[in-house]
Amino acid sequence: MKVKVISVLEDNYMYLVIEESTRHAVAVDAAVPKRLLEIIRKEDVVLRAILTTHHHWDHARGNEELARLIPGLQVFGADERIGALTHKVTHGQELTFGAIRVRCLFTPCHTSGHMCYFMWEDDSPDAPALFSGDTLFVGGCGQFFEGTAEQMLTNLTQILGTLPKDT
Repeated sequence: MKVKVISVLEDNYMYLVIEESTRHAVAVDAAVPKRLLEIIRKEDVVLRAILTTHHHWDHARGNEELARLIPGLQVFGADERIGALTHKVTHGQELTFGAIRVRCLFTPCHTSGHMCYFMWEDDSPDAPALFSGDTLFVGGCGQFFEGTAEQMLTNLTQILGTLPKDT
């Protein structure tokens, strides 16, 4: 799996995860549809799904436009407030996109419906990846808009802290 990190909105990121054998792709936090569509064209891939970590505009703003432009596009997330949501996911649920496997990790606190996505390919030499939205940053964690410190501690220690070390 190939991960394209796309810098947007001055201090945020969205991601395009490409299943290289089929050239199908999954976007994570598609906030800026025009920029994402440029990368999709440049990479010559077909966008099949969007995984949205939470409903805030800087992570989900592009869902509705992309769903309108790409018939059959699937939009996954854990919160009914996510625009264009087609599939509500739950903690521990696993999804498959070609060879790409995804485990949904419910991490409420920044928002009450925040979901992280752990991705890997079986038998791949590449390290697995975590798409943590606004739960985990290089220098800290997200603001507690709809949750508690206890929830964030659980998220960081018992959920994300148990992922493989090479993540």
